Amino acid sequence: MIGYWRISTFNGALLAAYFIPAWTITAFKIVVSPIHGLYERPNISLALFVSDHLQLSGLATVRVAWLLALGRMTVVAFLAAFLVFITRASARRSGGCEEALGMALLIGSVMSFAGVLMASQAGETSALRLHAAELMMMLGTVIVMLIERPAPPQQAGAAPTGLSLQRS
Repeated sequence: MIGYWRISTFNGALLAAYFIPAWTITAFKIVVSPIHGLYERPNISLALFVSDHLQLSGLATVRVAWLLALGRMTVVAFLAAFLVFITRASARRSGGCEEALGMALLIGSVMSFAGVLMASQAGETSALRLHAAELMMMLGTVIVMLIERPAPPQQAGAAPTGLSLQRS
């Protein structure tokens, strides 16, 4: 079973271990109190950008906060689906779990990149560091997924290649 774990799958599982709790807590804080949740550290760059540049009403700001929470929960849902898919060895071997991870990385990277841009525009260095770190983690996984070759197909009853204990 250990021989079937690809580097991108393991890296995706580590990303899910960080992003699922962190982004779920942030999204639920927005759901409970939209304006207060929007002005917390992970979301402050969006809040300052919206208040400074868009001059939205209170209800429109709440809608932006809920849209941010929906985006974060979408990434969490794709990462959770990825974790469910990697529990099956056949999905790990064939790479069938990579689509859910790819969608989570695509949406999450766009959100983090937008957060980096808004944090740099607003002058929030701590939010800039947070979004840049999240973006680098996701882009690192994307690079590993792109470089890693697909697993070779296994024959029924054949020993895995590369780690054979038989004498040649």
